[in-house]
Amino acid sequence: MDCSVQRLAPLVLGSRREQGNMFLIPDREQPECEHLMKRIPSVKKSKDWSYSLIVASLIGAFGSSFLYGYNLSVVNAPSPYIKTFYNDTWEKRQGHSIDNSTLTLLWSVTVSIFAIGGLVGTMMVILIGKVLGRKCVLLVNNAFAILAAVLMACSRQAGSFEILILGRFIMGIDGGIALSVLPMYLNEISPKEIRGSLGQVTAIFICIGVFAGQLLGLPEILGQESLWPYLFGVIVIPAFVQLVILPFLPESPHYLLLEKHDQDGAEKAFQTFLGKMDVSQEIKEALAVSRVQRNIRVVSVSELLTRRSARWQIITVIITMACYQLCGLNAIWFYTNRIFSTAGIPTEKIPYITLSTGGIEILASIFSGLVIERLGRRPLLIGGFVLMALFFGILTVTLTLQDKAPWIPYLSIICILSIIASFCSGPGGIPFILTGEFFQQSERPAAFMIAGTVNWLSNFIVGLLFPYIVEGLKTYCFLVFAAICILGATYLYFVLPETKNKTYAEISRVFAKRNKENLPAKKTEQARANGQANGQANRKSELESSFTLDNRI
Repeated sequence: MDCSVQRLAPLVLGSRREQGNMFLIPDREQPECEHLMKRIPSVKKSKDWSYSLIVASLIGAFGSSFLYGYNLSVVNAPSPYIKTFYNDTWEKRQGHSIDNSTLTLLWSVTVSIFAIGGLVGTMMVILIGKVLGRKCVLLVNNAFAILAAVLMACSRQAGSFEILILGRFIMGIDGGIALSVLPMYLNEISPKEIRGSLGQVTAIFICIGVFAGQLLGLPEILGQESLWPYLFGVIVIPAFVQLVILPFLPESPHYLLLEKHDQDGAEKAFQTFLGKMDVSQEIKEALAVSRVQRNIRVVSVSELLTRRSARWQIITVIITMACYQLCGLNAIWFYTNRIFSTAGIPTEKIPYITLSTGGIEILASIFSGLVIERLGRRPLLIGGFVLMALFFGILTVTLTLQDKAPWIPYLSIICILSIIASFCSGPGGIPFILTGEFFQQSERPAAFMIAGTVNWLSNFIVGLLFPYIVEGLKTYCFLVFAAICILGATYLYFVLPETKNKTYAEISRVFAKRNKENLPAKKTEQARANGQANGQANRKSELESSFTLDNRI
């Protein structure tokens, strides 16, 4: 932002007319100007949630992150019926029942193929996002969800488990695109004052999706042998709702301004999302980012990986996303029934105990959304991993000693609920927020592709290997996840800065020291700024004289 007196004079004079006083703002460096501008009432930003902002976040998340969460849990309740379907289909084709090892392999592929599809979807983001933009990608993505729902719902009638696996793969593509584009969209349409809270909408709807999958999977609803295909057909409803409502909302104003160079469209989008007519300040801030990135061009993944200025941001995102998946919560989501069975819970009670985990997820994620702008990203993320490690350790003890007393299995349930609450209060949503905050406009698609690749590869590893980890380590398997949580929390404690209520430029400056960016370039830039300041001295003195005279009058 240009902080010369000429640029600030109209703002200051406007403030004086309203407040009856006068500020004389010298031409200083940008951080001091930002500090002074925060004191000027006329440029203070509104923190109100506009109606359009709320609708965009809810509809975007309902058709995107909700489906991701739903598909994490929907395979859990009908798993016995799906395995029976696999066995019947195999017997019809081969003339004999399927052996246990083959059935375990097919089931592991069914669960983990969702992550492979997610990886493919993540890699598609840069290709289609550059042309279509954030909102249009979300709309086009619904085609994958609808196609996947039709395939999975018709798999039993067609007598083909391959169709079910293919549907899970396509649904993974939908999830990969959604978890990359939705956080970008929400990050770019929200004011920085509520960027964290709005970003948590992604995590909240993941939890709501998990709960919906558990609820509809109850035996009283769709968790029956004759109805389980409809569990997958339900996917068309969120996709259709988003397809109908989202077209009436604007595209990301930052995308319109910085990549499409459509200032009129960006101004209208800002007005719609912020609920006010005067958005000149938001346009100026966005254009300031544009001046920093002289040639706005979406960078490739290889270019971003080789940029010295983004080195520690990339490392932090990779470690955070890896911990997000490898911390063990997906293992609980995928294999909740097995965990509760190991804890000694009767089979007929397991679906209802599982339902409680979804409720805890929703409450914890809502709590995080309410306090994230007060406590910040850093305490919630590090504290969540530390608490998860603690409860994983206690869970290992309770599972090992579960035969010693009748109350110990219920203590295991408390540990599982505590692990879920710890995850959803911080690690469950903040990694997506940080990925959007760490990088500039031109770097963001590549950054989300890197984060998504790590996310889905880690997801696939957990889904594929967890059954074998359980068989090998028994009750000690959760110590592996506890160690990962401790390592992640330790790294974040020493490296992660607080990004609460900071602009993208301020966050970049925080990382600049750690990245050891080129200091001579900074000196050259400072000299250029000093030259501009000297060149403006005469005009400033004239304006100062007029300010003083105006103040006396």
